[in-house]
Amino acid sequence: MRDALLAQSGQATIDLDRLRATSRISDVLGPATLAYLDAGDFAAVHGAADVEKLPAAHRDLRSFLASAGDADRDESGLEEITSAAFVVRDGQDVIAAAGYRSWPDSVAHLSVLTAAGHRGRGLARLAASAAIAEALEDGMLPQWRARPEPSRRVARALGFRELGTQVSIRLTT
Repeated sequence: MRDALLAQSGQATIDLDRLRATSRISDVLGPATLAYLDAGDFAAVHGAADVEKLPAAHRDLRSFLASAGDADRDESGLEEITSAAFVVRDGQDVIAAAGYRSWPDSVAHLSVLTAAGHRGRGLARLAASAAIAEALEDGMLPQWRARPEPSRRVARALGFRELGTQVSIRLTT
């Protein structure tokens, strides 16, 4: 793997197809943008909708995740949060949620998802803002990892700065 990556060093991007052809790769996640938030740059959002704090294992969050498509659910990472979930509801239904997974060195890896029919209304920013506020209160460094541009826009609107990219590679055994 090291040799295959070094062969592409100096290039602006890694050719994942070429890498797959020369390596024993079973899965690739990314590339994704990594963004971080300094407390002084946080653009907190408060909206007309209420944000409710639920345990990560709450049945309403689990129902929301079950209703999302596999791709959205997997991209969000909400099934892996270690924090509480911060949710926005439409009636009794959760339509947006955010939380974070505690990573080493006090990093709070954010996870956010809005139901497909409710996107574009600022609900991701609202739910994420509550999760970020808690992470900052706990002395953590919020991290946002995103591939889709809409997710990257939400992060930038909240004050995150894109500082790098990440590719995760799983090798066959």
